[in-house]
Amino acid sequence: MKIRTLAGALALVSSVTLGGCGFLPGSGGDGRTVTVWLMKGSVSPDFLDRFTRSYEEENPSVELEFVLQEWGGIGPKVLKAIEGDDAPDVIEVGNTQVAQYADSGKLRDLTLESMRDLGGEDWLPGLAEPGSINGGQYGIPWYAANRVVIYNKDLFAQAGITAPPTTREEWVGITERLDDSADQQGIYLAGQNWYVLAGFIWDEGGELAEDTGGDYQGALDSPAALRGMDFYKELQALGAGPKDADEQTPPETDVFAGGDVAQIIAVPGSAALIEQANPELKGKLGYFPIPGKSADRPGAVFTGGSDLIVPERADRRSEGIEVVKELAGEKWQTELARAMNYVPNKPALARVIEGQEGTAAMAVGAAEGRATPNSPHWAAVEADNPIKPYMTAVLQGGDAAEAAKKASARITAKLITG
Repeated sequence: MKIRTLAGALALVSSVTLGGCGFLPGSGGDGRTVTVWLMKGSVSPDFLDRFTRSYEEENPSVELEFVLQEWGGIGPKVLKAIEGDDAPDVIEVGNTQVAQYADSGKLRDLTLESMRDLGGEDWLPGLAEPGSINGGQYGIPWYAANRVVIYNKDLFAQAGITAPPTTREEWVGITERLDDSADQQGIYLAGQNWYVLAGFIWDEGGELAEDTGGDYQGALDSPAALRGMDFYKELQALGAGPKDADEQTPPETDVFAGGDVAQIIAVPGSAALIEQANPELKGKLGYFPIPGKSADRPGAVFTGGSDLIVPERADRRSEGIEVVKELAGEKWQTELARAMNYVPNKPALARVIEGQEGTAAMAVGAAEGRATPNSPHWAAVEADNPIKPYMTAVLQGGDAAEAAKKASARITAKLITG
């Protein structure tokens, strides 16, 4: 195996990295080297070494070469690679990036493999749906991560709260109890945390943008989406989060580490940053899925993570597909989840992370996971995101319907022109 690391800026998916980086194997021996691009940080060197040794022992005519890439600037790099004559055989991509690559017409349709060999009908929707374009499965789900509620066990105990809430109503009730003084926040929720808002909108039956027969239109002004924003406003008021900034300004983990915040909404891996900033909180953090409208169904969440794609012009396309099938199959999904604290690509595999409190809470929420609109131009929306100023306008007392209408028009324009 060869592992090569490439230079580049590392981008964080959330308050902690959900995936990204690059390794490279050694020189190809007999000409049957399968080149795989992975994102820096997606897997540990130990996992990669174990997978490679196992795979090459079972497939002695194949040598695996891993090239680790940085998230920063990866979009144009992948587009150039899949359109060239020297495309890698397998590429890890963000689940919401598949549409823009499939739009090029340069990806292998893996529908047959997904149904025949991988049980694609059982995949997490937040990973599978972004990889499905016009009826074809171009992205094979690899791993998932999503937000949960991280809470301070001491503050919950001091308030007499003995169990996490299981419904929105209960959640608001205990958060009101926790937000009991100028010195303590029931929840720290920044005003522009639009990924959290997306979940509340989906819970109400709304969408960020709707597919109107191939064209997407912004939908923040629908009655359902406005109800989602109403709930966000109610919850956000139970703390002192800024109304005009996102969760990184300041970093929500630093705020929580101060010890006077009862809850934040973040990926479980954020706990490491909290404990690093305040070691006294080690062992005092708990996790629960974002509550839904009823106890039998958790709240919807944005599912981040990665899919695997195979370029149509790859030299070792058939061998690359076999590597994808192995990485996405039950054996190595189990190994990956245990090694990296990820959610596996199928809800039925969630049992393999029992005992990992944060990851288990994440897996419960992942069953209700969604992804951003499956438009090849959605990246243009996020690049100059109209949702953020819309949220600030509403939280600062502006007319929600009017602000939503303007934001929806901006989203529509970006989804048309890219």
